[in-house]
Amino acid sequence: METYSIFRDLALIIIFAKSFGILARKCKAPQVVGEIIAGLIIGPSVLGIVQQSDFLVDMAEVGVVLLMFSAGLETDLKELLKTGPVAFLIACAGVIVPLIGGTLFYMGFYGAAPWGSEKFYTAVFMGVIMTATSVSITVQSLKELGKLKGKVGTTILSAAIIDDVIGIIVLTFVIGFKNPGSSPSGVIVSTLLFFIAAFIVGIVAFRIFKKLDELYPHTQRIPILSLALCFFFSYAAEYFFGIADITGAYVAGIVLCSIQDSSYIDRKMDVSSYMIFGPIFFASIGFKTSIEHLNGSLLLFSAGFVAVALLAKIIGCGLMAKICRFHFLDSVKIGVGMMTRGEVALIVAQRGLAAGMLTPEYFTSVILLIIVSSIMTPILLKVLYARDKAAA
Repeated sequence: METYSIFRDLALIIIFAKSFGILARKCKAPQVVGEIIAGLIIGPSVLGIVQQSDFLVDMAEVGVVLLMFSAGLETDLKELLKTGPVAFLIACAGVIVPLIGGTLFYMGFYGAAPWGSEKFYTAVFMGVIMTATSVSITVQSLKELGKLKGKVGTTILSAAIIDDVIGIIVLTFVIGFKNPGSSPSGVIVSTLLFFIAAFIVGIVAFRIFKKLDELYPHTQRIPILSLALCFFFSYAAEYFFGIADITGAYVAGIVLCSIQDSSYIDRKMDVSSYMIFGPIFFASIGFKTSIEHLNGSLLLFSAGFVAVALLAKIIGCGLMAKICRFHFLDSVKIGVGMMTRGEVALIVAQRGLAAGMLTPEYFTSVILLIIVSSIMTPILLKVLYARDKAAA
């Protein structure tokens, strides 16, 4: 009977996740927020009609790998190269300032922690969560304003993509340092070896897939083999180098992002991700979100966490844009455009929970950050671009 209960759980997850996702979208919030809330409601914290199981944990892991593979496939290398140096500097500032800001905020709220302690790693991980930028939410906001192709829009998009790459690398380093058997030099060497190996294997894989794409364009064998490459990179990253599997999946997506059928592969991946693996992953975040310890102190922490996360992106990215000779108003637009958080922040938080660097109650802070940033960014960008018209 227990085997058959899996199908009941899957049916409940899909129905609730999609229903709440649609409701969230109608409320102008990201769909993933609704899916997380659905998981919270049907999970152990509220109704308890679906319990976390090893099967659901494994399915959620596949979901996060597919999400990161799709993020890699959607990367535009040409745009990255075009705005490369400036976008890279802005992205670096968009990682460093929130990382430091998040760490100091946690220590300021709960007290300083000695290097290497559990509390220290939790503080650093709060900063790591703040480094993420949601490319999808930023792109959608700029599209609606008709400003995606301009200099500011291109810079925001490129910087957001680079930001996520750097953020994932930082995540890999921090999780590596947390491992008691690892050393800083060992983590650095493992990371470098992974990227060297990924570069070499990636070139070979790219040429093979490019040839296959020429011989069999728009055929199902291309996305099937692409999925196999994604899983192989994920496995190799964890097994051979001790690097997060999501890093391997992301790199696999970047390897294939320049072939002609990359968008076709992404669409095919999206079917599985959208229908089953994505909802399970986001609902599983809701399962892990604990409201048992929700109190005034945690709510106050969440409010401060959101404020620091938003301001750190605006200050870090906006100030670097100003240093790179953007006008003041354009610099503020870039800072605001970079402050949205979404799937990547959730993925980072989930990895922190799995690594023992985060406790479930802090998912409340992350979800609140996603909701507030997703609502505020389009509004603020609209106001800033309206000031352009008023000045003209």
